[in-house]
Amino acid sequence: MLIGVPKEIKNHEYRVGLTPESVAELVQFDQKVLIETGAGLGIGASDEAYRAAGAEIVTTASEIFKRAEMIIKVKEPQAVERAMLRHGQILYTYLHLAPDLEQTQDLIQSGAVCIAYETVTDDHGDLPLLKPMSQVAGRLAIQVGAKALQKDGGGRGVLLGGVPGVAPAKVIIIGGGDVGFNAAQMAVGMQADVTILERSNEVMEQLSYYFGSKAKVIRSTPAVLSELLKTADMVVGAVLIPGAAAPKLVTRDMLPTMLDGSVLVDVAIDQGGCFETSKATTHADPTYSLDGVVHYCVANMPGAVARTSTYALNAATLSHAKNIARLGWKDALRRDPHLLNGLNVCEGKVTYAAVGEALGLATVDPQSVL
Repeated sequence: MLIGVPKEIKNHEYRVGLTPESVAELVQFDQKVLIETGAGLGIGASDEAYRAAGAEIVTTASEIFKRAEMIIKVKEPQAVERAMLRHGQILYTYLHLAPDLEQTQDLIQSGAVCIAYETVTDDHGDLPLLKPMSQVAGRLAIQVGAKALQKDGGGRGVLLGGVPGVAPAKVIIIGGGDVGFNAAQMAVGMQADVTILERSNEVMEQLSYYFGSKAKVIRSTPAVLSELLKTADMVVGAVLIPGAAAPKLVTRDMLPTMLDGSVLVDVAIDQGGCFETSKATTHADPTYSLDGVVHYCVANMPGAVARTSTYALNAATLSHAKNIARLGWKDALRRDPHLLNGLNVCEGKVTYAAVGEALGLATVDPQSVL
């Protein structure tokens, strides 16, 4: 199969769909790979490194989209990229369609076979292709939140870990999954006063056992959240409903009750955000203030640590890419129900129920397209 990797064009997105090492593995399996010139510079991978791995370097994204049978990316295709997709072409990337009707309609119109990293599952019911970026985003959330808490970041001028004689910042983490757990690890490591809100009894037990007295684990309810917001310095939104729009847990009328200069970090912004006042921002202009509360809502957070993120992502996505390339998309999906769960749009039809429900679009059983 001829696989194409275009340069990412989303604002300040430095990741790339394949590393040189991943290209070498695909070439070993008799696959051919096209790389757009400069695609790997954000992770320190030169065109020469890709050539040495066996890739062909091409000068434009249009050539990638014109020639390749499968497109491997990191972020959702931008409008100019969606216009170049064609019927039957495979798109393998993050999509996050539930809050994005325009992208979904364009993908339907293209007739492409669109497999979303974020809804591929495994035998444990987890999301293995989303997990590495959840880990990165969770840890990064505390770094960027700490910066935003500084006066030069627009915040109230609070040091996350405090100092002897001065209390540490109060950090509330909503959700104890991969994002929340990794955010809590970082916040505890920086000696903040950490509270994790979670609804699953099993997850609460796991978190309590892991953190012990270093973090408080509390059952999440609207009343509990509302009360904790009044004294929080930083709130990290770390909730996820696979493939669906994130629930709005912090409402507009809660903001005036929060401390002036406190910080909201919405890691769920790819799925529409879990704060009612969230709107997607970029690394170029990452924050805005509303009612004195600083919002950090960058939709591609892991792009800021592109090398770490790309290598972590490739470790998770490459095995499926090999199978799709070796077997073709239909046989690969027939043989692997977990990969089939990643099929969101296929040849003009929405095949993921949560996306259809969120956007009011008709869906079909993914088995029907096989």
